[in-house]
Amino acid sequence: MSLIDYLKGLFFFQKWWCLDKEYAVIIKISAPIKEHWAKVKGLDYEQLLSSSSYKEKYRKEMLPWSEKMRNDDYGIFCRAAVDMFNAREKPIWIVSDIRRKTDIRWFKENFGAAIKTIKIIAGDDIRKSRGWVFEEGIDDQETECDLDDVEEWDLIITNHSTDEVDKAIEDMKQEIQECLTRNELKHAHH
Repeated sequence: MSLIDYLKGLFFFQKWWCLDKEYAVIIKISAPIKEHWAKVKGLDYEQLLSSSSYKEKYRKEMLPWSEKMRNDDYGIFCRAAVDMFNAREKPIWIVSDIRRKTDIRWFKENFGAAIKTIKIIAGDDIRKSRGWVFEEGIDDQETECDLDDVEEWDLIITNHSTDEVDKAIEDMKQEIQECLTRNELKHAHH
């Protein structure tokens, strides 16, 4: 059973994205996978990025291919996403869909102390009320559960209510602003 509810949904992205776009970029590790799949299969890339039933139709097909690619090079999609979103042009990166320990490992190996890990959790009842439906063969796989046993996080946010999320994001924005003021983020990713 997964409790991890990573930055999914328009609401949460809007809350994060209120950071100044001059400084921040949202990186989706799944975007290069979905872009490849859209090209190879002639699918709608934007629909694959959504949480729609359209994406779910192809998700089981995408998994074996992406797992094989990761087994050959665990950083392949992290690198591709950083490039795809021109992330090196911004000091603040919000990686919205990290699902594996190897994703965190890649970012820490490549960017060290600049990395702050944030786990966003919501109980299954809350997730179900937002439309999540457990699917065997998907939601019980590494792609959804690999981080469930990780205990070392810089911050854990409980995503049960708007007030909790708003407070956590305001606290993070203040910390980010302080780092920008001290010029700590200016060259963190170069």
